Amino acid sequence: MGENAIEVRNLTKRFGDFTAVDHISFTVGKGEIFGFLGANGAGKSTAMKILCGLSLPTEGEGTVAGYDILKETESIKKSIGYMSQRFSLYDDLTVAENIRLYAGIYGVSDKEISPRTDKVLANLDFTAEKNTMVGSLPLGWKQKLAFSVAVFHHPKIVFLDEPTGGVDPVTRRQFWEMIYKTADKGITVFVTTHYMDEAEYCDRVSIMVDGRIEALGSPSALKSGFGANNMDDVFQKLARKAERG
Repeated sequence: MGENAIEVRNLTKRFGDFTAVDHISFTVGKGEIFGFLGANGAGKSTAMKILCGLSLPTEGEGTVAGYDILKETESIKKSIGYMSQRFSLYDDLTVAENIRLYAGIYGVSDKEISPRTDKVLANLDFTAEKNTMVGSLPLGWKQKLAFSVAVFHHPKIVFLDEPTGGVDPVTRRQFWEMIYKTADKGITVFVTTHYMDEAEYCDRVSIMVDGRIEALGSPSALKSGFGANNMDDVFQKLARKAERG
């Protein structure tokens, strides 16, 4: 697999006569922050499910964390972290109970859970909230906790599906600082977002339109290539081409 955390070639997913993902090919390097953008209906969520081992492609091939997307989906699931746009922790459990639950699911040994939990809580400045019910936390705190849980087992790749939806700008910036620190540890970050200013924070960005990748490159290269002042301008120029949505 070389230096790539993700490699896909001609990835395609059909539902009857509808082609949700249409022969897309790309690579993501180890430790890269890769933005996966597209309007609603563009096919990005379907593609992400395949990459996470939750769905099989109709055509195409590829690897995620070195594992085959057709034959080794269970190994993929064990090698990645995932954070949904819908808050994925349990409101009726405490902060510590949520961490212990997911640590067990991810296969972290019992002797590792406690010291890692203390370290995570200290990094988040959450030590005083260890026994607080998650349901009583502000949304921004929940999202930062959910991200920390998604990388608790030190995965090779973490998939973030619109992780900052609904949080304030200050919290969004803090969240991205956490993403940078994660990438610095060699963990690949694969992120979808509707906030085009966040696309500027990625190493590279792909933009899907009607199931196909219509643009892929660094934010500076895409802005230059499309004669745009910012990533929102790039996105709007491409989105006008969409026939579905």
